[in-house]
Amino acid sequence: MYKVLVFGMTENPGGVESFLLNYYRRIDREKIQFDFLCNSYDSVAYEDELLTLGGHTFHFPARSKSPKEYRSKLEDFFQKHAKEYQAIWVNVCSLANIDYLKMAKKYGIPKRIIHSHNSQNMDSKLRGILHKWNKKSVRNYATDFWACGEDAAKWFYTDDMMSDVVIIHNAIDVERMTFQEEQRQKYRQQLDCGDKFVIGNVGRLHFQKNQSFLLDVFQKILVSDPDAQLVLVGQGEDEKMLKEKAEMLKVADNVHFVGVQYDIPGWLSAFDLFLFPSVFEGLGIAGLEAEANGIPVLASAKVIPNEVKMNPNFVFYSLDESTEAWAQQALKMKEMPRLSMKEVKENFVKNGYDISTEVKKLEKLFL
Repeated sequence: MYKVLVFGMTENPGGVESFLLNYYRRIDREKIQFDFLCNSYDSVAYEDELLTLGGHTFHFPARSKSPKEYRSKLEDFFQKHAKEYQAIWVNVCSLANIDYLKMAKKYGIPKRIIHSHNSQNMDSKLRGILHKWNKKSVRNYATDFWACGEDAAKWFYTDDMMSDVVIIHNAIDVERMTFQEEQRQKYRQQLDCGDKFVIGNVGRLHFQKNQSFLLDVFQKILVSDPDAQLVLVGQGEDEKMLKEKAEMLKVADNVHFVGVQYDIPGWLSAFDLFLFPSVFEGLGIAGLEAEANGIPVLASAKVIPNEVKMNPNFVFYSLDESTEAWAQQALKMKEMPRLSMKEVKENFVKNGYDISTEVKKLEKLFL
C-alpha cells in the first residue's frame, strides 16, 4: 500500500477541499491511501466521508494560534509516523508556511509534493512577505512541484523551476454535479422564489470572490427585473459587511445568505445563472462545478483562467466594465439554455477536466 500524507483540508468546504475529496473518492484505494494533517482541532470539511473512505485525520493547533504547541505536536507526529508514508502532498494557497515539507524532509518521507492552488496573496501582508521568502528556498525541501494552472505556477515558483512544474487539473466528478430537477424545486421552494430569475454564487465570503461588486451588479439587475433573486452560498470574514451593504443598497429582501452548504449540485440546479466576478483565482473550481451542472456562467475575464471555459454558455466579461454593463450582460444570459449532461460530459473529457480520466494521471505520478 502506497501511503500519502495530505495537507490541505480545513473546516471550510472550499475549492481545495472539494478538489482533494474529488480525487480521493476516485483514486484506486486498494493501491493508494490518503491520511490527512489538519491544522485545527475542529472537524474539517467532509471529515466523516474521509474516514469512511479509509483515511485517518490527525489534528494539530494552527501555528498562528499556538506556535509552541503546534511545533512540538508536529515534531512528535513526524518523528513517530513519517516512516509510514511514501509521500507528503501539501496543498496550499501560499508558501507562507512550509514547515510540513521541512519536517517531511527531516524525518525521511521520500516524495515531497508542494501544490499551488492560487495565483495571488489572499492573506495578510506578513504572509505575503513569508511567501516571497519561502519561494526562494522551497526547492530545498520539496521534490515535486504541482499547480492547478499556469497562473498559479508562476506565482508560486521561480522562473528556473517552471520546467519542473506539473499541472494537475482541478477535475470534476461531472456525474455527481449533474442537474437535478427535484433539488431545483426543493431549494426554490425553500427560497420562495417560484419561477423568478435566480442568480447564484458559491464561495468564501471574502474580497477575493468579489461579492461586494456582485451586490452592486445585482442592484442594477433589479432595475430591469425587480423580482430577481441572489443566492450567496458560503461563509467568511466579509459576511457582516455584505449583509450591511445589501441593506444599504435596499436589495436585502431579494438576497439570500444561505451559509455553508454541502449539496452544491442541488443549489446549482436551483440557479438560472452563476455569477463569478472574482478578482483573482488559481483556477476556479466553483466555476467548473457550475459548468458541470450545465448552468450559464458569467465570469471575470483575465482573472478566471481561460482553460476553465468548457461550455459555450460560459461568458468572460471584464471587471473594467461598469456594474450597469455587467447587469445588462447578466440579463442577456437569462434565456440562455442549460446544457445537457451528455454535452457537458463530452466537453469536460475533451478538455481533460473529467475526474474519471484525470485520476489515472495522478495515480501514475504517485506510483
